[in-house]
Amino acid sequence: MPLTRQEIIDKALELGFADIGFTDAQPFTDQRKILEERRESYDWIYKLGLNLTAGTDPAAILPGAKSIIVILGHYFDQGFPPAMENHFGRCYLDDDRVTQDGLSRKIKAFRSFLRDGGIKTKVPFDLPHRVAAARAGLGTFGKNCLFYAHRAVAKGSWTLPIAVVVDAEFEPHTPTVEVGCPEWCKNACLVACPTGALKGPRKIDPQRCISYLTYFGDGITPKELREPMGLWVYGCDQCQNVCPRNRAWIARSKFLPVNPAVEKKAPWFELPKLLHMDVAYFETYIQPHMFYMASTDIWRWQMNVARAMGNSLDTAYVDDLKRAFSENPDARVKMMCAWALGRIGGETARTALEGFLAGSEGELRKEIEEALTMPG
Repeated sequence: MPLTRQEIIDKALELGFADIGFTDAQPFTDQRKILEERRESYDWIYKLGLNLTAGTDPAAILPGAKSIIVILGHYFDQGFPPAMENHFGRCYLDDDRVTQDGLSRKIKAFRSFLRDGGIKTKVPFDLPHRVAAARAGLGTFGKNCLFYAHRAVAKGSWTLPIAVVVDAEFEPHTPTVEVGCPEWCKNACLVACPTGALKGPRKIDPQRCISYLTYFGDGITPKELREPMGLWVYGCDQCQNVCPRNRAWIARSKFLPVNPAVEKKAPWFELPKLLHMDVAYFETYIQPHMFYMASTDIWRWQMNVARAMGNSLDTAYVDDLKRAFSENPDARVKMMCAWALGRIGGETARTALEGFLAGSEGELRKEIEEALTMPG
């Protein structure tokens, strides 16, 4: 006998998914229109090989597609070491897309269950997963463009919707494709976005988002964005941290046990170690967990760390910044180290900058000169 909708629901919950919903396999025409209207903002994604427009047609993903089953993964159901939360987006702290030892196993088990029941499946990267989740009635959107669950993580945004396109037809749930923010919220996320990436409800300039800037930004970070990017090294949670809809779960998180996998790897991500790491260290300890940057992009990691050190205003980082300036061959890292020393200030930092000035030229010399004029 074919699998029933209830049997599939029961299996998803048994595997530990936070929720499950069903929708039809009709094209995401509204999403396609949005992508076409904002094509200039998303060209960088297409250049990376991810065809978002093609992903709006489930039938192109799986011929004979009849339904989409959306299973809701979730994160931040365990605590994280504060030192990690200060610098890395929470969704990346327990990301197993390379290690395949957590959520990936659940997805594989769920697909195996469907396959054994005679159902073909596809889990595409380019299908609009958040929109599919809302269409499946699992939650609504926030003004920050994130997806908020109806029943998981205290109705917060700490969710990972996974859309499974199938060739079997199931009764769909009632769609909730809408912004669910309370009227009394005074656009907290829009106001709090340090780089002005959020342009209005469900409108974002992705190339001004701190997450984008930390792992895809070209060249040295522009001066006007360095202070606003704060302590973030990889990713950003600012719009989630200030959101009133997340307040309940953030309050509960203080009493959660610390995620043991994240606690184990926390020492690998200490800022001085990242600033001075080589390719072997990166490929062994960092890339399996945060993989958007290749080993050829270690300079970007180190540049981000130098900026975060500068914005910490912590004089304990001065010696590491001096060492990185002297030892790192990449001009972009050297320039950010100079900026960070100027940002931290103090006699030791100033003396170091004056020493570096003598052997420097071009843009690097200019960066040092400007660092020497910074207050402090």
